[in-house]
Amino acid sequence: MEQTGEDLMERRSGVALWRQVADRIRLGISNGTLGEGGRLPPEITLSQQFGVNRHTVRAAISALVQEGVLRAEQGRGTFVESRKRLAYPITTRTRFSTGLKDQTRARRVNLLRHVVEPAPTRVAEALQLEPGAPVHRLETLSEADGRCVSRGTSWFDATRFPGFADVFVETGSITASFARFGVDDYVRRSTLVSARHADAEDLDTLKLSPGAIVLVTIAINDDLDGRPIQFSETHFSADLVELTIET
Repeated sequence: MEQTGEDLMERRSGVALWRQVADRIRLGISNGTLGEGGRLPPEITLSQQFGVNRHTVRAAISALVQEGVLRAEQGRGTFVESRKRLAYPITTRTRFSTGLKDQTRARRVNLLRHVVEPAPTRVAEALQLEPGAPVHRLETLSEADGRCVSRGTSWFDATRFPGFADVFVETGSITASFARFGVDDYVRRSTLVSARHADAEDLDTLKLSPGAIVLVTIAINDDLDGRPIQFSETHFSADLVELTIET
């Protein structure tokens, strides 16, 4: 038996109907079943397709417009934004500024928060430190041409890199900050990539709407002697960025 749009909506899942509709519109755009010719069907058609009222469809579309997935034009309808995703390369030497250099005009990384804390277990293991050893935790927001591309959390050995956050504020660059401490080059040891729905902090920091997908990378960088110097977790907006693995 074929499922109806109403059957597909999980009305008792605890997830708002408008968010479920937004997810299905986003999926339909991705797989080509919605947005043929760059234009969405009318609200009444979508409400019938998903088995919800027009107010719910309108709320879903409004969220996707705010996120930049759709564009509403008065008197004409709703259109799919055709912005090309940025290709972010994961390489032996992954760098934010150089990785997007040929695709964007301006790039910057802003420090949101900084704290020195005892290393949590996974951080201590990644940086090969004793559990509880002091580490810098830097939370950053990366922008390209005024768009919020990713938010990241990075940890550094506070004993080896004293005052790292102050140096970062001055240089605006992890690479340039490492150079101040005599680390002129470093390489990516490992990168774990996954995808999931954006959490509350992703929504706020990356200016996403509920239901948006983020790509998550967990990475370790080593100096050229093979000593780990950075452990990081970065969340990318999947509607703006695609990750390319280069070997």
